[in-house]
Amino acid sequence: MCRLLGYLGSPLHLEKILDKPEHSLIVQSYQPREMTSGVVNADGFGIGWYHPTLDTLPYVYKNLLPIWNDINLPHLSRYIESGCVLAYDRSATPPNPVDFSNCQPFNKDKILFIHNGFIEKFRQTLYRPLRNVLSDEIYQLITGSTDSEHIYGLILNELQKDSNLTLAQALQRTIVFIADLAKHHQVSFSANIILSDGKQLVASRYSNRRPTPTLYWLKNDPMYPNGAFIASEPMFQGDWNRCSEDSMITIGENLDVSISSIFERITV
Repeated sequence: MCRLLGYLGSPLHLEKILDKPEHSLIVQSYQPREMTSGVVNADGFGIGWYHPTLDTLPYVYKNLLPIWNDINLPHLSRYIESGCVLAYDRSATPPNPVDFSNCQPFNKDKILFIHNGFIEKFRQTLYRPLRNVLSDEIYQLITGSTDSEHIYGLILNELQKDSNLTLAQALQRTIVFIADLAKHHQVSFSANIILSDGKQLVASRYSNRRPTPTLYWLKNDPMYPNGAFIASEPMFQGDWNRCSEDSMITIGENLDVSISSIFERITV
């Protein structure tokens, strides 16, 4: 299981998000507290962020090294400043290779995506059904072999089919669709996901088997005023809120928080 982190709020240097907290993403890579499987997250990492003032495409930095071994990251994180960041420690699901094509965040245009979870026996079960529903354009975008990238492809596919959909609606429809397929094929499926377009964080906590991987949110902590986090584990002492199972959370541009059930009625 991977470790996820999303930040939205006043621009901060990345080191204040990635390194300074007592239980930072770097610490979680080798000493996680709440993983449901695995021991460490040493199969690479990735960071995506948006420019604090310019309306540009997001930036992405990835490495196949464990996050604690990247000698460049401390220098970059002291320099780079952003008000919207997604970061991720990877624990690869066998037999997926540890290579750059499988390293998150995945991105297209302004949308960044990170995922903690898996589809059981993905290549033998849902691989073909998921690929069959993709448009040619989205199909060609997938360069890796992970279930995560295919989930992201489905989200992009929903947005392509209906330009009026919100990120939250596209994520909800994708999870409901895969959950139905997983039930039909009798396989496990979990999807703790964080998405962003630079203006908001949209996240889900879902699994069709228990225990569901943990996900928390927090906003306006005294150490991080005018800021909000979504994370796999609390990063420091504070008023962290555990996301409910089978729920979605959206943190908007003004840090307004909206929480709903994934399986609310969907109008198609």
